[in-house]
Amino acid sequence: MQEVFTKYINYLDAERNASHYTVRNYTHDLLDFFSYLKSKKISSLNEVDKQVLRGYLSHLMKEGFARVSISRKLSAIRSFYRYLLREELVATSPIADTSSPKLDKRLPKFLTLEEAVRLLEAPDSSTALGQRDRALMELLYASGLRVSELVSLDLEQINLETNEIRVWGKGAKERMVLMGKPAAAALASYLSQGRPRLLGKKKGYALFLNRDGGRLTERSIQRILRKYTRVAGIKKRVHPHLLRHTFATHLLDGGADLRVVQELLGHASLVSTQIYTHVTQSRARKVYLSAHPLAQETDGESGD
Repeated sequence: MQEVFTKYINYLDAERNASHYTVRNYTHDLLDFFSYLKSKKISSLNEVDKQVLRGYLSHLMKEGFARVSISRKLSAIRSFYRYLLREELVATSPIADTSSPKLDKRLPKFLTLEEAVRLLEAPDSSTALGQRDRALMELLYASGLRVSELVSLDLEQINLETNEIRVWGKGAKERMVLMGKPAAAALASYLSQGRPRLLGKKKGYALFLNRDGGRLTERSIQRILRKYTRVAGIKKRVHPHLLRHTFATHLLDGGADLRVVQELLGHASLVSTQIYTHVTQSRARKVYLSAHPLAQETDGESGD
């Protein structure tokens, strides 16, 4: 099983162009599945049937795994067995007819406009690091980029004349994203002042650099956001994906077409984008109930 597993992970990385997160999560989830099989003295993938799979699901529930975690593990196993079938390493898939647990619908959280402005204005733009941090946060909010897309940006992908960025997203799919004037101005300031100071005498093409002139990492971006969340006095847990949620929500609040938002986010399916319409509808309901005089009537009251 180890040899087949290694080939599958290589397939995900090389042929499927799966993201770093997908490869990491699938690796972890499949190793967990193999550990369960070993505990049951199952040494061949051909021995895995629906009964074994039901036992694994029962094991995960007893261990207290959340539904979303169980669903992700099943996705990893389902993908693995599709690969095994394609390579004719198994005759049937025990998971083909197995449904993932129904997930609770959770609306994505986001920043208000006032909170977003406070966050973006938190860095000290007189320093190289402050210019970098202002530029990267402006870009996350203005473009809706994934953090993996942000850290992989090179200079050649930025066009400040058209305020466009060429991005390779999930599955190495190319798309163009846009940025507004504030983000473009912050990026221009960083490119002309902050980045040269961080780069020093080194050579490199990465857009966002650390203090040593190397490419900034995803973990560093998370630390940067935590820092300015405290500086701005924001009580929410701000992370890169929250800014992506904020980007989409604010666009739809402003009247943007859903399919345009889908294209800008790089979603393969419109279903992924539609969750933000639920957010805007929820906000509209709260505003209505708090603002409309007749919506606040209590029993026996009249609007006459």
